[in-house]
This record gives sequence, C-alpha cells and structure tokens, in this order.
Amino acid sequence: MARGEMAARKLMRDRKRFRWKDKKYKRRVLRLKEKYDPLEGAPQARGIVLEKVALEAKQPNSGLRKCVRVQLIKNGRQITAFCPGDGAINYIDEHDEVIVEGIGGAKGRSMGDIPGVRWKVVKVNGVSLEEIVEGRAQKPMR
Repeated sequence: MARGEMAARKLMRDRKRFRWKDKKYKRRVLRLKEKYDPLEGAPQARGIVLEKVALEAKQPNSGLRKCVRVQLIKNGRQITAFCPGDGAINYIDEHDEVIVEGIGGAKGRSMGDIPGVRWKVVKVNGVSLEEIVEGRAQKPMR
C-alpha cells in the first residue's frame, strides 16, 4: 500500500474503486431500492383494493392471515398488504381507497409469519383502520 508523501492521489483512487465492493454503498449509489420498490422510496402510498385474500402462515405457525391485493395509484403496480387488527378485513371492501406503509420487517422485507407480504393497510377511505376496528370511527361510504 502506498504510504509516501506523494501518495494521496493513489490512496484516493484506490478507496474510490474498492468502495464498489461494499454492498450497501453500491445499492445506495445505484439507487436500487427506489428502482425496485413499488412505493418508489416513499414511506406510504395510496391504492385501490382489488380483492381480499387469506394467506397461510409460515411454519411452525398455522392460521390464515387476512390480506388485500392493492393496485397503487401512482404507478399501477399490484402489491399484497396485511390488514392488522381483529376482524379488520370486514371493514375493507373491494374498490375502497387504502393507504399502505411498510410492515416494519428487517431491511424492508416481510415480517413474522406472513410470507412475502411487505406492507400493511393504515387507512381506509381516509380514516385510520385502527380507529375503525376499535369502534372510535365510522368508515365513510365512497
């Protein structure tokens, strides 16, 4: 490794080259998250509910996790979003407008025993899903 008095240029050039071996640096500079993320790097997105689906939980758990297929308004992509809360799926109908956000798994991936689901429903027709489930608010008709 160059260490001399005039070695600054080589040190800088080498550092610049070897940074590309760092996975996090490469993904950040090439903006791969924004390119492949359906929400395009945004924290939340609006979409229209296409259908309700029940997904089977991963081993060793069992049960049907209630989710919805959502078509995003901003780019037309379809995603599956989890409906948190006891009986929350009953307050969501097809063609409702929902707001989805990340579910909070490690590195923006799925969380817990729900296979491949990376988002959760936060609002239905502009009202918080949590408020509706708790009975503190009514879902408005569109």
